[in-house]
Amino acid sequence: MSQDAPLRIMGVASTEKFHCDSSLAQTIYKGQPLLINQSMDTLYARAWADASGEGIVDATDVFLGIAAEGKSVAASASETDAKSWIEAYVGPTIVGFKSTVFTNADLGKTVYMSDSGTLDGSTAADNPQIGTLHRVENGYAFVELVTPQVCTGA
Repeated sequence: MSQDAPLRIMGVASTEKFHCDSSLAQTIYKGQPLLINQSMDTLYARAWADASGEGIVDATDVFLGIAAEGKSVAASASETDAKSWIEAYVGPTIVGFKSTVFTNADLGKTVYMSDSGTLDGSTAADNPQIGTLHRVENGYAFVELVTPQVCTGA
């Protein structure tokens, strides 16, 4: 992703705040998956993007949710002060992502993200599992988030 994603929420949104990892600088965009990437930091959230150096999801990484806001985190910033918090949509929120990958014939399928802004219904390898397809409507695929989710299929 290079900018915040247009998201739609179906029903009531559930959110949670997480501290962001600052071992390396990161830019987080609204709509990007957040993970605890065990090879980077076992405590704090990192934005996931397949094209980044940490793009391979391991079977022990944990999907936390979808960034509900954008945030920039400087390298070595305090990971415990209020500035390091990021708000994320968490389960059972149903988040709509602009997507042409699915149709309503796919309802109930497990949904993965094959890149920070791309949904996928079949590729578990190296990708975070984010939830279940709930509905497809007006160019949006609505996914019921399952969080926290250990990425065992990765």
